[in-house]
Order: sequence, then C-alpha cells, then structure tokens
Amino acid sequence: MKQYLKQLVPVVLLLMVAAGEAFAESIVIKGSTTVLPIAQVTLEAYMKANPGANISLSGGGSGEGIKALIDNSTDIANSSREIKPKEEDLAKSKGVNPLEIPVAIDAIVPIVNPKNPVKNLSIDQLNQIYQGKIANWKEVGGENLEIVIISRDSSSGTFEAWGEMVMKGAKVSPRAQLQASNGAIVQAVSKNKYALGYIGLGYLDKTVRGLTVNGVEASAKTALSKEYPVSRFLYMYTNGEPKGETAKFIKFVLSPEGQKLVAKEGFVPLSKK
Repeated sequence: MKQYLKQLVPVVLLLMVAAGEAFAESIVIKGSTTVLPIAQVTLEAYMKANPGANISLSGGGSGEGIKALIDNSTDIANSSREIKPKEEDLAKSKGVNPLEIPVAIDAIVPIVNPKNPVKNLSIDQLNQIYQGKIANWKEVGGENLEIVIISRDSSSGTFEAWGEMVMKGAKVSPRAQLQASNGAIVQAVSKNKYALGYIGLGYLDKTVRGLTVNGVEASAKTALSKEYPVSRFLYMYTNGEPKGETAKFIKFVLSPEGQKLVAKEGFVPLSKK
C-alpha cells in the first residue's frame, strides 16, 4: 500500500500543476502598433520568468485598443496618445474607469528614402507638406520631384499626435496614402524615392532615413528633454488599478529590467537609470 501511495503522489502533484496552468489567469493586450514592440519584448521576458502566465497580444491602433477597453474585451489597452474626453465619458457610462499608465517616451520621426538628399524639415514645412500646400521637394531644398505623402490612418494614436504637434489641427491632404502601421510606412517609404512618412523612433531602420526637425535629431536625450519637438509618452490603460497577473506584468514593464527592454527596442525609458 505504501509503495502504491509513493507512486500515486507524484502523479497527483503533476495533475495539480497541470490544473493550475490550465486555470492560470489570462491577460489580453490590444491597441497601438507603436507600443506593440514594447509589449512584445516585455511579455516574452515576463512569460519566460513566469511559465504559467498566459498573455495574448494584438495591434490594430490606439483607438481600437481603447475601444476594446471600453467594451471590456481587453485587460490592457496600448495607446500612443492620451484617451479622449469623449472616450473616457463613454467608458465611465459603461462602468469602466480608464487608468493611464505611462510606460515609455517616444519621438515621432519624419522619414525619407535614403536616396532623398533632404536632411531637415521644420515643423512649419511638415505642416505645409501634409496639408498639400508644399507639393514639390525643390520647395524644401530637394530635387524637382513631387512629394508622395505617407500618413498613418485615423485610428492611430501616432496620427492623432502628429495632428496635434505638427498639423496644429489642420487636416491632412486627401492625397496622402494612409497606412495601418509603422511597419507599413517604413516599407512604403523604403520603396519610393519621393515619399515622406513618419514613424515611432523604435521603428527607424537602415531602409529609411530619419530627418531632423527644426534642426534637432530625434534621440533618447532630446526626447527626454523635450528639445525634440515631436515627442510624447506611450501608455498602457487598464480598467482601474490593475490586479492579479495584469498588475504583475505592468510592474515588470515599469521595472528597471522592463525599461532596459524598452531602450533595447529603440524607445526611450521613463528614467535615465
């Protein structure tokens, strides 16, 4: 009998562990494609350290993430912009209390094809280009070529931030080619010598070239100091104070280890430490 029990105990323990993993708390994260790489790299590290954690992640844009939070279909909404008053009112009418948690700092960088000789544009020039009032590169020191405007779509927090900091409320030209993600803009600009787009700092790679704005290069230092004129916070929103596994994950994102991963992805950690 004792021998039977000795054999049975490990099996029971194994079943208890399996049951615990099966009923482990799940976390759903949706929203901004700008925040997506931060969420991806931190959740991979978190899940490696916490094998029982079950986290799903998808993009779709800041607006979609906040909508999912309001509809209670996500635990965390990634957003590259602040929640709008009308979104907050709608959330509260449904019993949802959005809590804003800054997780990183970003710089929105205008990008061109590496073959384009233009190196710098002012905020005013960017504004005029995206309105369609400046239509040729020769007007800003480039070649005699028509500017192909590439923009994020209206569900994007980056589009909203660009509209506030660069467009100053003016409308983007209907000629602009709208893209659903930072990656799609990089791809479009890398293939078109005449194109101008804008992306989050963490998406900058060798296939495109970032421009300085008002003579200032986008970097961790200039974004932190706000010297770079198109910088912003990146957020994760939860319904009230996060609890359970969600709270543990966000605590990890904000920890020194998590913020090192933020920097590794090309974004700016909340502190210089």
